[in-house]
Amino acid sequence: MDDSDRLKGLPTAPFLAADIGGTHGRVALMCASAKDAGHVDTLAYRVFACAAFPTLTKLLEAFVDAEVRVPVKHCVLACAGQVLGDEVLNDNLPWPIHLSTLRDALGLDEVAVLNDFEALGYALDGPLAEGGRHLCGPLAPSGGPTLVIGPGTGLGASVHVPGVDGGFVLTTEAGQMDYAPNSLREREILAHIAPEGGYVAFEHIVSGPGLLTIYAALCALGGEAPQLTTPEAVTTAAMALADARAVEAVEIFCASLGSFTGNLAMAFMATGGIYLAGGFLSSIFGLLERSAFEQRFLHGRSARPLLSQVPVWVTEHGLHGVQGAARWYLRHGALETVVPRVAGATP
Repeated sequence: MDDSDRLKGLPTAPFLAADIGGTHGRVALMCASAKDAGHVDTLAYRVFACAAFPTLTKLLEAFVDAEVRVPVKHCVLACAGQVLGDEVLNDNLPWPIHLSTLRDALGLDEVAVLNDFEALGYALDGPLAEGGRHLCGPLAPSGGPTLVIGPGTGLGASVHVPGVDGGFVLTTEAGQMDYAPNSLREREILAHIAPEGGYVAFEHIVSGPGLLTIYAALCALGGEAPQLTTPEAVTTAAMALADARAVEAVEIFCASLGSFTGNLAMAFMATGGIYLAGGFLSSIFGLLERSAFEQRFLHGRSARPLLSQVPVWVTEHGLHGVQGAARWYLRHGALETVVPRVAGATP
């Protein structure tokens, strides 16, 4: 069976698009827009707690049972991780993903896989670039590559490079880069986390679990027992000024995020702007705005004049991941063989 036979009708037939993170699984029933070429229409959308399901198959079955009334044969899956044979593996997912099991259980013809931040990069052609709250820099970009960065259960990043036919998206494993402390306090925290030295990823500091790691390290350095046990509890206490260690932890988190973002902005010359994506950052926008994020984004760099012209926004993750995955699928899946791919590979 050739590609044209196998994918016949895909542009008009509804298909599943899922954005699977360590905490939430966002699933939608999508179809190509009849009005705007290259755009997608959302027919149904739900957000699930991943921890409530023993497998991804069960999560998607819950969506299909609740929302799908006609047979669906195609699915595009956006998630962090690597495809190893029949599995998608990632430390931040609550379970391994078995592609053949998923196909068989849902009666799908095939499943396409792309990186979750690759999907967000393709969402820049749509509503992701139209919303968000301005954090720093000019109000409008000057054009050029655009970054999407998201600290959540992990730390992801991608870059959208403009060009013919909408350009292309590069995925990264930037969250796995070595963390570099900037202040003496951050050096103390790093020494506490890795007393024998060695590798500590940025993700271990700049993420939801990383915030909790910072808070626990500060408590230990102060000879105190941690009173807060979740990232949400730390941010809530910080916003209420109810816990000095929580306030300091959020300040260090935001400053470290500024350093990380500045590093990537220089690496990719992100003159098209930067989107910090995720409900986590949106929930602490006021603290982020008052933090040392901008100072660390610009600080001590020969590229400071360039970086000062780069706008930074904070945007909700929301539906953008499934929309970007659906855009990628219609743009590439309908034209190419749709097979399990290494999540993060550039099409």
